[in-house]
Amino acid sequence: MKNRPHDKRSPSRLGLVALLWLGITTAAIAAADPWHALLGSDSAAAWRGWDGPGLPAGWQVHDGILAKQGPVDDLVSIATYGNFELRFDWKIGKGGNSGIFYRATREYDHLYWSGPEYQLLDDAHAPDGANRRTAAGAAYGLYGAPAGVVRPFGHWNSSRLIVVGHHVEHWLNGRKVVDYDLDSEEWRTRVAASKFAAYPHYGLAPQGLIGIQGDHPGSLEIRHLVVRELP
Repeated sequence: MKNRPHDKRSPSRLGLVALLWLGITTAAIAAADPWHALLGSDSAAAWRGWDGPGLPAGWQVHDGILAKQGPVDDLVSIATYGNFELRFDWKIGKGGNSGIFYRATREYDHLYWSGPEYQLLDDAHAPDGANRRTAAGAAYGLYGAPAGVVRPFGHWNSSRLIVVGHHVEHWLNGRKVVDYDLDSEEWRTRVAASKFAAYPHYGLAPQGLIGIQGDHPGSLEIRHLVVRELP
């Protein structure tokens, strides 16, 4: 790993920037709309398939838990979201691979060509677990999450995804594991060096669909899925 160039900004200036961002985030959350449940006890009226209306075959909801057992159609929200906080619990099967997308559009054939992904993974058994940039909690392919935070397959994890303007935070089991800015030079450089470079509007929509990946292997369960819009 190359050493990062020395940041010539003074500690006081860096502290001021951090405090300003903290103030913006805190104010946004304080002024947020109430929480809205995205799953019913036995229904998923807030969702549809990427390829068609209604809940696709292979997905089911029982006692407030959305589940699949193998590859199925991706899900997308009926509503679109710009600034928001999403909270949910998730449990994945052995070798399972899924993800949560945000601000996705229908510009391309698949939602993952437009919407960045919060990765859901069994790190210990899925091939993507060998790379921190594609492991659980990562911004898929771009920003890695630390090891040792995700729980083993078959156990519940708790996640938060916060998107305000260009700033995004991934939280996993009470710990912030990734944060990044969609309008930063670092973001543009990483996208340009990734497979997403072929899709010029990747991650740039100011609002869009929330998606749940279904077309990858493994079982997945999601519960306590709630969202609130932020100013």
